[in-house]
Amino acid sequence: MKLTKRFCMIGAAAALSISTAVMAAPTFINILTGGTSGVYYPIGVALSQLYSKGIEGSKTSVENLNLLQAGRGELALALGDSVSAAWAGDADAGFNKPLDKLRVIAATYPNFIQIVANKDAGINSLADLKGKRISVGAPKSGTELNARAIFSAAGLSYDDMAKVEFLPYAESVELIKNRQLDATLQSSGLGMAAIRDLAATMAINFVEIPADVVAKINNPAYQVGVITANTYEGQTEDVSTVAIQNLLVSHSKVSDEIAYQMTKLMFENLDRLGTAHSAAKDISLETATKNLPIPLHPGAERYYKEVNAL
Repeated sequence: MKLTKRFCMIGAAAALSISTAVMAAPTFINILTGGTSGVYYPIGVALSQLYSKGIEGSKTSVENLNLLQAGRGELALALGDSVSAAWAGDADAGFNKPLDKLRVIAATYPNFIQIVANKDAGINSLADLKGKRISVGAPKSGTELNARAIFSAAGLSYDDMAKVEFLPYAESVELIKNRQLDATLQSSGLGMAAIRDLAATMAINFVEIPADVVAKINNPAYQVGVITANTYEGQTEDVSTVAIQNLLVSHSKVSDEIAYQMTKLMFENLDRLGTAHSAAKDISLETATKNLPIPLHPGAERYYKEVNAL
C-alpha cells in the first residue's frame, strides 16, 4: 500500500497534489490532497494560493499523488490515527515499517464520520446496516480503517452486509442516487460537497454512532463528535458520531525555513482558509500542537515558540 494512498486517498476518487515552486528554485512544496469532492482539496488549493503569493517566485500546478512516498511531496493532510499507524509501522494499516521521517506542521480540523443512507432503505441505526449495501472508502484508506473500527465496536463486520464496496466519496454517492447502494460511510470535514449533493437530490438519513460505541474503540484518536443540525439539507437534528483530528504533515527533509514559512502563512491567513471551506474555520493556534502522535517539524516549532503557542 502506497503511503500516498494511505494518507491522501481518504475516501477520494482521484489522487491529486497541488505543487508550489519556492523562490524560483527547483524546490517544490507539493501539497497532497484527495479528490475534488472532499474537503482536503479546497483547503489544499487555498494553502497553495497562500504560498504562491507569500513565498517569492512561486507558482502552482496539479500533479499526480505518488509524490510523498517518493520523497517529492512536502505537505499532506492526514487523519491522526493514520499518522499514528504510519509512525508505528502498523502493517494492518498498510505500513510495513515505521515512517520515522514524518513531522507535524499542525493539528488542523476534525474529520467527522458521516454514515449516510437512502431514506427508503430503512437504515436508522448501525444495527440496521445488516443485510444492506454499503461503501466504506478505498481499501485500507483512512475511511475504510475507520469503518472497520466502528463496525467492530458496534458488534458488526463486513460479513453482516449484503454488499460492501470500497469506493471514494463521489462514486459512492452516485451509486446511492442510482439505487445501487443503500449507504456510505465517509470520513470528512462537515459540509462536504458529495454529501451536500446527495442531500439536495434525494431524502437521506444520517446514522448515529452512539457515545458508548465510540468508547469501545481502543484508540484515543476517536472522540465523540456531533454533526450539527442543518449542516446538510433536510438534516434537522444533531447527529452523534465520531470525530478524528486531521494533521498537516511534512517530513524531516523539508528545510526548517520552508516549514516555518508554511506554518506562519497558514496561521496568518486563517480567515482566507475559512472561506475556502467551512471546516477550516476550526483550525486554531490553541489546538495546533495538542495531542500530536509524532514530533513537530522544527520549523513549525520555531513559529509556535514565536507566538507563544507551545
